[in-house]
Amino acid sequence: MFVGVDSRGVPLVIGIAGQPEPKWMGAKASDLLLLGIATCSGVDVTGILEKQRQAVVDLEIKVTGEQEQSPPWKFTRVQIEYVIRGKNLKEPLVKQAIELSEEKYCSVLATIRPTVEFHTHYRLEEV
Repeated sequence: MFVGVDSRGVPLVIGIAGQPEPKWMGAKASDLLLLGIATCSGVDVTGILEKQRQAVVDLEIKVTGEQEQSPPWKFTRVQIEYVIRGKNLKEPLVKQAIELSEEKYCSVLATIRPTVEFHTHYRLEEV
């Protein structure tokens, strides 16, 4: 196992395959990229929706990726699904917030977008 420390000093346990079985202890390194996408975009989307005065109660983001079958197992496709829960959410504003995050603000997506196919879906739920 490894302990990574982010730029603010926060530790994160990153796992390696155990012996003799491949058992993960800690976060899988390639999953950290997908988690980075979700977190980066989530911060953007909630901030934009807050500025738009949208009453967001909860935001859930599921990011899945398809990888090549052989080393280095590069991601070839990423699917992002947003579930936004709130009161009287305006769909055009939610769509705009997601687009701004994905196309302008999220540094993780900006870094990998040139080499990975992206598909985005979102769903609004009234609470």
